[in-house]
Amino acid sequence: MKISRFGMVFAGTWLAYAGLYLCRKNFSVLMPFLGSSLGLSNATLADLVFTYSLTYAAGQFLSGSIADRFGARPLVAIGMAVSAACSALIAGAPGVTLLLTIQLVNGFAQSTGWPGLLKITSAQFSPAGRGVTMGWWSTNMVVGGFAATILATWFATGPLLPALGWQRAAWGPALLLALISILFLVLVPASSGLDPSREQRRTPAGVWREVLQSRPLWAIAIAYFCLKMMRYTFLFWLPLYMVQRLRYSPAEAGYTSSMYEVVGFLGVPAAGYVSDKLLGGQRFPAASGLMFLLAGTCLVFPQLSAMSRAGNIIAIGLAGALTFGPDTLLAGPATQDASSPEIAATAGGFVNGFGSLGQLLSPLLVAALTRSGKWDNLFTAFVGVALLGAATLAFESGREKVRLVPVGAGKQLNA
Repeated sequence: MKISRFGMVFAGTWLAYAGLYLCRKNFSVLMPFLGSSLGLSNATLADLVFTYSLTYAAGQFLSGSIADRFGARPLVAIGMAVSAACSALIAGAPGVTLLLTIQLVNGFAQSTGWPGLLKITSAQFSPAGRGVTMGWWSTNMVVGGFAATILATWFATGPLLPALGWQRAAWGPALLLALISILFLVLVPASSGLDPSREQRRTPAGVWREVLQSRPLWAIAIAYFCLKMMRYTFLFWLPLYMVQRLRYSPAEAGYTSSMYEVVGFLGVPAAGYVSDKLLGGQRFPAASGLMFLLAGTCLVFPQLSAMSRAGNIIAIGLAGALTFGPDTLLAGPATQDASSPEIAATAGGFVNGFGSLGQLLSPLLVAALTRSGKWDNLFTAFVGVALLGAATLAFESGREKVRLVPVGAGKQLNA
């Protein structure tokens, strides 16, 4: 059966972003092994995570400009190849200095993914029905993150080549990502789908001026900052919350926390359907409404999670759907609507880079608010964070650009 060009581009770009998680999330699985084999303290491991997060955030701003100026397809492919090499090098790193260098480079390599792929999908997918199309496309971050953790754990502890030990969790994901980078180049056409003469007339300074003068993009970036701070707190700190506050065993806490991503998956296409089918392509009211519901969920989260096992699963599932839904809606179709395909990568890098600052601050917020085990303080703060993002989007909803029909910007593929 012949696959349409749309199907090939969708599959190639979806696999690319999901694949990047293989050499991003595997580090969390590798951390205990690095600590024991190299004698690294928790503080040193935290420095390694922070180094990656810092260069990932900074790299978003640079990668967007590079993709708009020189092409997204080669940038994404190079980023995947470099990230795969970084993961493989972890297996033989003799100490913290090389690991810090690897994390620094990997952060920049990983930052090529979202801006570059957002540019490709902006040019290749029709604006008509963009919310639904990008909603399904954005499931790559949920599936990629979940699958990457499972695969890295299997590589580290499974029966395949046991003599190689934990290093398999560095080499295995690296090999898979290298293969995906080749598949990406095969599936995604070399042409960006835009008229090169139009792109060449725009200087990086001019593109950034257009991005920074866009009030809708600033509204998206502020709301995304709030969402990414919350999402990464839930992703990394839920197990510890359940162990310390709810007295779960580590194993039970780990398995229960996975419901955040499992149920969160459903929120991604649902947000796209709400914006396209119920709100006529409006992203801001949809994301704002979901963030208001998220604030309500955070308000009752401590009581609901302490009520029973079922109550805790419901609270975690609601938090997952109500963060992943508006998160992907804003970072994907809302950003594409607020920018033309010619500057989509820079706009995407700005939104994701600004949002990643929230990711950087999340552990500091947790440490400051949960002293002496007072976890309820964190959820109270998150009520305010969610309301800030929701109010920002609601205030700017009248300035949102709604594109329900294809615009005359290059060759578009119908979804």
